[in-house]
Amino acid sequence: MIKVITYGTFDLFHEGHYRLLQRAKALGDYLIVGVTSEKYDMERGKLNVVDPLLTRMENVKKTGFADEIIVEETSGQKVNDIKKYNADIFTVGSDWTGSFDYINNFCKVVYLDRTKNISSTMLREQSKKILKAGIIGTGRIANRFIPEAKLVSGISAQAVYNPHKENADKFAKRWEINAYDDLETFFNDVDVVYVASPHQTHYKYVKAALEHRKHVLCEKPMALKREETEELFDCAKEHNCILLEGIKTAYCPGFEKLMGIACSGTIGNIRYVDACFTKLEGRDTRELTDLKWGGSFTELGSYCLLPVFKLLGDEYENIRFDVMRDENGLDIFTKASLTYPKGIATAVCGLGVKAEGRLLIAGTRGYIVAEPPWWKTTYFEVHYEDPASVDKYSERFLGDGLRYEIKDFVNMINGDSKSGFKLTKGESAAMAEAMERFLVQEGREGK
Repeated sequence: MIKVITYGTFDLFHEGHYRLLQRAKALGDYLIVGVTSEKYDMERGKLNVVDPLLTRMENVKKTGFADEIIVEETSGQKVNDIKKYNADIFTVGSDWTGSFDYINNFCKVVYLDRTKNISSTMLREQSKKILKAGIIGTGRIANRFIPEAKLVSGISAQAVYNPHKENADKFAKRWEINAYDDLETFFNDVDVVYVASPHQTHYKYVKAALEHRKHVLCEKPMALKREETEELFDCAKEHNCILLEGIKTAYCPGFEKLMGIACSGTIGNIRYVDACFTKLEGRDTRELTDLKWGGSFTELGSYCLLPVFKLLGDEYENIRFDVMRDENGLDIFTKASLTYPKGIATAVCGLGVKAEGRLLIAGTRGYIVAEPPWWKTTYFEVHYEDPASVDKYSERFLGDGLRYEIKDFVNMINGDSKSGFKLTKGESAAMAEAMERFLVQEGREGK
């Protein structure tokens, strides 16, 4: 007897789950299926799981493929289960290719081809459908989106668009999704759109998607002019669509906790915010060679402006930019200084100069400091006049962090508006205005 073992959450049970179990069963004579517990899903960063454990186990049972169903409760359980049940074959979907190669030391590992074009559950009583996500763009951030999206229930990345067909085909082959170079066909085949193309193309792609009544999650910056950003939000409202700007920091649990404590009065009235984010990019990267849309501020400025606008508001009195430029004229280190009626702020970002990179929030009773990478907030401290008095806070930040914004995006589409405060229309518009002013100063806005 050949024993096969596989694992999964099996939430919102759909055709992809069914086919995976069917093919897993065909690999041997006896199929053991491990269904993840709610606790383990939380530990491994699987978000938005809808169905309770017993329902998910029952749905697996109804397929008739599973000879035995067990519960996966802890990390490392797979190897112990393989030994316990004398499994001959371990199998999972091909979107996990390579992740479980270590199990070859204990039994044969088989990665099963991913099922494309999943759009709904197989259960008529299930009210929530699986959103078909299409990606515009094939760069670094687009490649991070797919593994993060698969850890959020209720959404499935199934399509990619790039006007250069060869790029779309290459991306689609890697992630086993469908490639498009025709935008109209692409929009017809998806429910939601993730825009991860170059900055200057965001506005036109977001507007086109909204006009096709598609919900949109757009990478920062959504637009490079305040007027365009406000127009996009008005367009989303007109077509009854959700529009979200993807600044991942805004949606991560640690940053949300930090903002809550800062605004609670714990450090008194906030009078100063200093946010710094720098990283050293290669000389031949787009960020340091695109003379119109590259540079440190368009790339990183949104992160640094985020805590400023959330804590001091978007109605500043003045904003000034001090810039260090590379030989080609692009900014490699930029400091934005903002003044308010009762506060000041600095937002510092760099691609060619390395700085400490912390977030400091100063108030009338104390201050908060989050060391780099504060934009992936996992730890921060609250200090007071007494240097011995320090409150320490920590929070998890999983993977690349995109799963948090994807989770909120899906929830908002499903009618849960409780996450809307994390990044508001006004804050997005204010960031676009700052970008616009910077580009005008640099003489790049009209190029």
